[in-house]
Amino acid sequence: MRSVKSWRARAFQAATLILLSAASGTQAANGPLDQPVKSEPVQVRFDPMIRQTTVMGAVPSGLCFSFSLPEEWRPTAQGLKSARSDVEIAIGLRSAGELRDMPQPDLASRDAAFLQKDYEELLGRPAQSVSLSSHGNAARWSATWIDANLPSASQSMTVETLIVPLSGEWVLELSLNGVETQAAHDMLAQRLLTRLQVQGRAACQG
Repeated sequence: MRSVKSWRARAFQAATLILLSAASGTQAANGPLDQPVKSEPVQVRFDPMIRQTTVMGAVPSGLCFSFSLPEEWRPTAQGLKSARSDVEIAIGLRSAGELRDMPQPDLASRDAAFLQKDYEELLGRPAQSVSLSSHGNAARWSATWIDANLPSASQSMTVETLIVPLSGEWVLELSLNGVETQAAHDMLAQRLLTRLQVQGRAACQG
């Protein structure tokens, strides 16, 4: 399972460097924005008969989260990568202790505020657009930065994370990358949110 920051740094490195160079007064290199969460790697099992991949991960509090994905997915240092495309899912855990200073009323919204603060400190400027939507107990957070120096046609950079509280002590962060269309992105995000299950740790050993 990845460190929360290492995947972000890799996924948005080029755009971030451009924004950092354009931002005046930005902290030099910013350093590591938070310490990686130490956790066990996810277990990834592909069933060729039904063309489905099952993913399981242990949580330090004695829980196990799991979800299934169509077709074959392979483990990476950050989480998962599709065997048929460039789509990746970064998987990370964050403890509620890291979020204790955030004033929001629930764990998901506190994590969203924490993520936004992290990115804004990294990029040296506030996001121009922020979205936070609830999906049951989970949340979907995204933020967009617009800058003429960015290489994309829209001159913007959007980051998005699915936030799933697993207990009162831990929150799961899922970040999608490399999805070609917004419709496909939304479909994959919805599948993750609806298929994710939380059980006792013994389920990860089955």
